[in-house]
Amino acid sequence: MAQLVEDIILDTRAGVHRPRNVDWKRAAALLYGDWGTSKAYVLGLAFVAAGFASLPIILAVCALTAIVGFNYIIVCAHFPDGGGVYSAARQQSRLLASVGALLLIANFIVTAALSGWAGVTYLGVSTRYAPEATMAVILLLGVVNYFGPKHSGSVSIWLAIPAVIVVVSTIALSVPHLNVAHLEPRHTDLGTVWVQFVGVILALSGVEAVANLTGVMKLDPSSTPDHPKVTRTASKAIIPVAIEVVGGTALLGWAMLSLPKLYAPDLEAHKEDMLRFVGQYYATLVGGTWFGHGFSLFVGIVFGLLLVSAVNTAIVALIGVIYMMAQDGEMPRQFARLNRHGVPGIPLIIAVAIPILVLTVTRQFETLAGLYAIGVVGAISVNLGACTFNKRLGLRLYEHLIMGATFLVLSLVELTIAKTKPDALFFALCVLGIGLGFRTYSHQLSGLKTLTVTRKVAEMVTPDLHTAVQTRLEEGHKIMVAARGITQVLGFALDEAQLRNATLYVLYVKEIAVFYARGPTVRGRPKWQDDPEAAAIMSAMLNLAAERNICVLPLYAVSEDTATTILDLAATLGIDYLIIGASQRTAMTKLLRGSVATNVATQLPDSIHLLIYG
Repeated sequence: MAQLVEDIILDTRAGVHRPRNVDWKRAAALLYGDWGTSKAYVLGLAFVAAGFASLPIILAVCALTAIVGFNYIIVCAHFPDGGGVYSAARQQSRLLASVGALLLIANFIVTAALSGWAGVTYLGVSTRYAPEATMAVILLLGVVNYFGPKHSGSVSIWLAIPAVIVVVSTIALSVPHLNVAHLEPRHTDLGTVWVQFVGVILALSGVEAVANLTGVMKLDPSSTPDHPKVTRTASKAIIPVAIEVVGGTALLGWAMLSLPKLYAPDLEAHKEDMLRFVGQYYATLVGGTWFGHGFSLFVGIVFGLLLVSAVNTAIVALIGVIYMMAQDGEMPRQFARLNRHGVPGIPLIIAVAIPILVLTVTRQFETLAGLYAIGVVGAISVNLGACTFNKRLGLRLYEHLIMGATFLVLSLVELTIAKTKPDALFFALCVLGIGLGFRTYSHQLSGLKTLTVTRKVAEMVTPDLHTAVQTRLEEGHKIMVAARGITQVLGFALDEAQLRNATLYVLYVKEIAVFYARGPTVRGRPKWQDDPEAAAIMSAMLNLAAERNICVLPLYAVSEDTATTILDLAATLGIDYLIIGASQRTAMTKLLRGSVATNVATQLPDSIHLLIYG
């Protein structure tokens, strides 16, 4: 007997948690890919700002970096499903969350330009041609990301260990030559020193990246999926990276300032690739000219590739933030439209075009650094401020004091940047103005309005209400078929369901290629009726099932990873047989995105039978 039931609609970004398969080592490597690259240009900018009197500034930046890292351990502990600025600030205000996200967008835009400039310089491109080379790199990465390669931001993982080796080796080579003979006292008043300090704060954005990863981190041993806790995982990821960043930056800064003063012009000239120059100097002292050139080449390749990887990560993260806001109704819905590879088209164009535009109008490395700081400091300030005044978090007294003090310091930094760097202020206002304009336009199109209600009424319409009243499926013999189109595999699945008198789940996964952690619950859930391809498949299967007395249950999911979604749903629903059609993708697509059937076959539990039809 054919049976019509309520459609099961799943959105892996809203109602179903992504698999928690990121351990502390992988999280630390991803964090280092962003946080660890800062020393590649912080030292050079510090020397340009204060010369041989820059050691106190470098140490102050290291101290602030350590404190911010400690604060984000607290943030990760209280936001196990994603503690980035958008998620954290949204508990206080949708407008505040949008402002924080727009500042993060400004940060990612300049990160792509700044990291690319430093990266091509480390790879040997002269400063004169660095902007054009960076534009070419960004454009090339945009073309690659059009195809939505899986884990496109994870190249930095493979470069983290060589980068640490470079840092440790450079410090080891310089230790016998460290001295304080060339250090100078501050040349200016404290107000000027503060401005110089503000100008080199470029080592903070990575903590936002790790906060967004909490939704996919492995749970602590004492926690459960219903009551997640990732304090241990987040701490183990942040602490060793923070030690390396803080200790490495301080020691390398000392090594830089231990060079004779006759090298001052060379140090200024190599502000974009300071680590390469310092490494070559000390390697030459230890092993001669050939060793110095060889070590310089090694440093250039490792940090150059790591910085280019950071450009790619910034691009895909920028796409992810814009897409998440569009899905949440804070940006026009057109921004959420996907191309045939599952990549949001308009956000991809923005992620490539705006950094190139910034490079077109900004021809100085120091100016780019100023644009960068106003975005990242603003985003972190919004995050920490929202957490400080969020009474629902239940922060301890010392956590309140430390986080509140850090928020005040970063707020002063942000105000100083706004006052002393008009270009940075103009850039931030442009991003905020355009972004909030799109937000207002989106709200008008969707009819979204702000309504003030009592707390009791607000609690009655929480997103958890749908989950609380949702009925549970009865246990039985179950077959799931993963549909990618109207193909023969669907007919085979109907035959198997009729033969075994089984319930047939027809799963259609709308794949998106967005490298960004799980955000807040999306307003509204997607339905297969709204997806033309899914509607064609489901309608045909329901009609055929009615003719053959087969119970068919449509499943619709929106996911960044098709294979993981199939595995998660098969295990959750207790499927007995999983049917997948053989992949018809081209060789290039398989190379970039992998085979779904292969990924499922390697991870499927033994209790579920897999049938690959083709």
